[in-house]
Parts: sequence; structure tokens; C-alpha cells
Amino acid sequence: MTLHLAVALDGAGWHPAAWRESAADVFSARYWAGLVAEAERGLLDLVTIEDALGLQSTLTDGPDDRTDQVRGRFDAVLLAARLAPLTRTIGLVPTATTTHTEPFHVAIGIATLDHVSGGRAGWRPQISARSFEARHFGRRAFPPLEEVLNRPGGADLSAHPHVRELFAEAADAVEVARRLWDSWEDDAEIRDVATGRFLDRDKLHYAGFAGPYFSVKGPSITPRPPQGQPVVTALAHSRLPYEFAAASADVVYVTPRSAEHARAVVEEVRELSADLKIFADLVVFLGEDAARRKARLDELDGAELVSDAAIFTGTPAELADVLLEWRRAGIEGFRLRPGALPYDLEQITRGLTAELRGRGAFRHAYEAATLRGLLGLPRPANRYAEVS
Repeated sequence: MTLHLAVALDGAGWHPAAWRESAADVFSARYWAGLVAEAERGLLDLVTIEDALGLQSTLTDGPDDRTDQVRGRFDAVLLAARLAPLTRTIGLVPTATTTHTEPFHVAIGIATLDHVSGGRAGWRPQISARSFEARHFGRRAFPPLEEVLNRPGGADLSAHPHVRELFAEAADAVEVARRLWDSWEDDAEIRDVATGRFLDRDKLHYAGFAGPYFSVKGPSITPRPPQGQPVVTALAHSRLPYEFAAASADVVYVTPRSAEHARAVVEEVRELSADLKIFADLVVFLGEDAARRKARLDELDGAELVSDAAIFTGTPAELADVLLEWRRAGIEGFRLRPGALPYDLEQITRGLTAELRGRGAFRHAYEAATLRGLLGLPRPANRYAEVS
């Protein structure tokens, strides 16, 4: 079975001192175009692009005063749309928050990305629980995360009513987007010059969503995406996010620490969904000198790197061993987070893929033109089509 491989792109890499290794211009379209071109050259399934509603920070809930780390980023959806015409086959999956945003806007943005990419769009919905991000919008007040974490049992953020409400809102936001994507039937656009009919109005439908967080009539202003439904992905660390992914997503990124842990996570997710694609996240530093490189970056940053995902340091061959072991535990694909860009990305696209290919575990060529096709996901029927 061929492994699915993705890379998560964020700034100069997932180590906060990575920018000091390459001095990359992270606010350059050329820089991002080069990264995605490299990922496509390596035949990866997709790239994800990180985003958030606040500046990066070492603090739990609020900006810090550090000037030695990357701060700031491009809007992920807009960046993906800029990169789409420069690529041909790789999937483009930007992050867009479901908190403080309107699902109508997100839905038409992702639908537009699917059109301009020819069916290669995805979306990683993400909640925004931090109070300092809420203050950018001024529409509602959130408790400081320090208060949430310091309550009894506070280490499990998902158990807090504030976080549970945000996940419920996220589920509604995804449902609204899915309804809007279906609000045009595939053949609603006629463009018949002889009769003067541009579209068949009977094939546009109201989304008709009304809930505690959103009330959206529809239809969308954007025709149905080429994939029907762009691929929805979600990052999940515990039961509540697993439940969100099972109900709302097509792909879930989980964060096991070992093959044994991966097996347990897969079992828990499979209790919730038999169809969800399960990818594992890993932060990777690759090459013969990977340990030395990471140690140098830790020293430059003044602290050892910590992450919500497991951190791997070693050669592409050693990483291939880990991926295949985790595959036996039920993991279907991997979203690798390069420690430093572009070096660790090139180690993935040139070293790791060759190693896996030699073991019969990775593709020799792209076998589909859409992201759903690459992931083995069917194109869903339009929920409203039978009404006509």
C-alpha cells in the first residue's frame, strides 16, 4: 500500500530559530512558490499552510516581546490561491479559523481555490480560543487561557466549556460550508448564448442553515467546486477533536508518540469513524548531521524545542523505518513538519521519498488530478440534486 505524504509549511520551518539557518524571506511569494514546487517535485499528496488570528508567541495567551523569532504570516487562503496556478497536481490545504470568521466567506474562498487549482483544494478548520485574538475583533470576550489551564483538570483544554463551545461552533461552520458548496448543482451554469440563459435557477438551492452560531440562507455566490466538496482536514490531539474530525472532516492529523500510541489512537478514532483518513504528524530534522543541526538551533533559540507532535531526528532511511512501523499500527499517511526550510523539505522530497519508493511504499508518479483522487476519496453527490 502506498503511503500518503504531506508537508506542513509554516514560516521558515517548525523550529523557531530556523530562519537563522537560511535567512529565507518568508514574506516573498517566490519563497512559497519554491517550497510548493519542491513538494510537488517529490510527488507529495498535499501541503498545508499554517495560519492564525494572532502573532506567533511564546506565551500561552498574548503577544510576547521577542524579536529573535519569526513574527507575522500571510493569509493562508489567499497565499494558496496565489500558488495554485504555479502547480499542477499537488493538493493545497490552507488553515482558516472558524472563530471570529463567517463561514460564508471561508466557503467561497475555499471554493474559489478549488476552481483556480482545478480540483486540488482543501481546508483545515481551526478554532481560536485565545483571548488576545478575540480582542482583535471586539465582538465577544474570551477568558484568558491561563485561567482555563489553571482550573482543576485544566491540562485537558477540551474539557472546558469555552473550548467545547468553540468546537461546536466549528462543526456548524463546516456544515454551513458544505451546504454552500452544494448549493449550486454541477450543471447549474448553462451559458447558452442562443437562448440567453446563463444559468438554470432551479438548480441553485438555499443552504437554509439556522443554528446557535450562524444563520445562513445561501445560495453561494461561487459555483459548485470541481471536487464537489473540497477536502476538509483537522488536527486532533484528544477525544473532543477526534469527535469533531469524525463528524466534520475527511482527514485527521493525529499526534502519537510511538507505534504503540499510534495503535491506540487509531483504535479510538475508528470507534468514531470507519471512513476518516488518519495521518500522523511528525516534526522532522533529517540528514546525517540532523542532531547537530537541531542542537545548534536549540542553542540559538535558548531552549530545547518542544512540540505537540513527536520530534524525529535522523536520516531519511531511519524515518522510513518509523513511518512503516506506524503504518502497521493503522496510520495511513503522514503530515511531516520540516524543522527548517527548505533543507528538511528537500530531505523529505528527495531522500525520504526515494527510500520509501525503494521499499515499494510510495508512488512513482501522480495517479490522479484532484486531491480527492490522490487520497482515494470519492466525489460526493450533491445533497440537493434530487430536489430538481
